[in-house]
Amino acid sequence: MKDDKYKDFSEEELNARHHEKMAKKKAARDKMLANITAEKGLLMVYTGKGKGKTTAAMGLVTRALGNDFKVGVVQFVKGAWPTGEEKILSVQKNCVFKRMGEGFTWDTQDRQKDMAAADRAWQEAVKMINDPAIDLLLLDELNIVLRYNYLEHDVVQKILANKRATQHIVITGRNAPDWLVEMADLVTECTEVKHPFKAGIKAQKGIEY
Repeated sequence: MKDDKYKDFSEEELNARHHEKMAKKKAARDKMLANITAEKGLLMVYTGKGKGKTTAAMGLVTRALGNDFKVGVVQFVKGAWPTGEEKILSVQKNCVFKRMGEGFTWDTQDRQKDMAAADRAWQEAVKMINDPAIDLLLLDELNIVLRYNYLEHDVVQKILANKRATQHIVITGRNAPDWLVEMADLVTECTEVKHPFKAGIKAQKGIEY
């Protein structure tokens, strides 16, 4: 269907206009890309109230594995449910997968237990940050334990700031702290528009876990 402002244009005219527009766009993009040549290990954050943060991060893990990266995954908070991503990733030769949580905080209802689990997971994370073989590291739901101050922010910030220059780190979870947003190279905020849970649909295998 033609846009109203183009309704009197012939197909040939529309094709010519499209070609001209795309040629200009390509020239501008080529010029921009010519000046973008740097490579570095990125600090990436997926945050926000919408569903999809871990899903996006696991997709990135899969992409990295497909490019022969050595990948580490440390899951904070999550621990009660085995997930599809754990089943598939934990058997990959280039992936180290650590599910370290005790379950969601509203289920455990035990602050000391949650803090101890967060500390154990962070120690595993530090090992992987310091491991020269790990090309990409996912710290899933780290933002949650930071929000509840289960870990010292200054300690986490210092270690992240001093990661290996070529190592990529991905962090997920709601309520990313301001200092993390500031230091990250990429920040994506997932915004909820609709969610099936509000329509009475439970978390489903293969979709949520």
